[in-house]
Amino acid sequence: MSAPFRTAVVTGASRGFGHAIAAALVAGGTHVVGIARDAQALQTVHDELGDAFTPLAADATSDGLAHDVIRDHRPGLLVLNAGATPLMAPLQEQTWETFSRNWHTDTRHVFAWTRAALLAPLAPGSAVVAVSSGAALVGSPLSGGYASAKQAIRYIRGYAADEAQRAGLGIRFTALLPQLTPTTALGTVGVAGYAARQGVDPDTFVASIQPVLTPDQVAKAVLDIAADPDSAPEYQLGGAGLRPVG
Repeated sequence: MSAPFRTAVVTGASRGFGHAIAAALVAGGTHVVGIARDAQALQTVHDELGDAFTPLAADATSDGLAHDVIRDHRPGLLVLNAGATPLMAPLQEQTWETFSRNWHTDTRHVFAWTRAALLAPLAPGSAVVAVSSGAALVGSPLSGGYASAKQAIRYIRGYAADEAQRAGLGIRFTALLPQLTPTTALGTVGVAGYAARQGVDPDTFVASIQPVLTPDQVAKAVLDIAADPDSAPEYQLGGAGLRPVG
């Protein structure tokens, strides 16, 4: 499916879900501004995707970056996917710094870009897809504040959608809640932690969460949501497919 946007921004674009989303958008004819901290990894993505992918090595949590990129590139789609890998440890083995890690990256960058989208504002018909997590619905006792950070993303989405409607901006805000998967670096860490907690090997744990969600499925879900003017506010996404929350 071709995405209905000339330009998109994808945060966390150097690996995992972000890489797959960027590749799918480029394949559909969208120019992608891909943001991540690792310049070398972004250059590798550029070498793969070509000049339809503009690499931007930067801190996605920066308010100034969000405003500058929206002003300079006028994207019709923001995919807010950047996130930190949480420390996998029970509550008593966390410090406040490790517990709050995902608040300072995942939540903060969604706040910064969502705020910038409303202030610019993005053009009518634009879409913002914020990647939350299935952990926001069920918790994640081994990853500190990860689940609460992802839950906050859902609230930010809802607040932004209300503000966009009140101002008549015509911007859609959607949250995507993927399930845990061993197909990304972050997911591999989570699988290892919960497998050990249950006293089983990682393969046995993965067998309990079949079908496994893949980055390509996440990319397709983002494109489907972006292309649908009547998309739901939130979706859960697992290996079996996409379904609205609630």
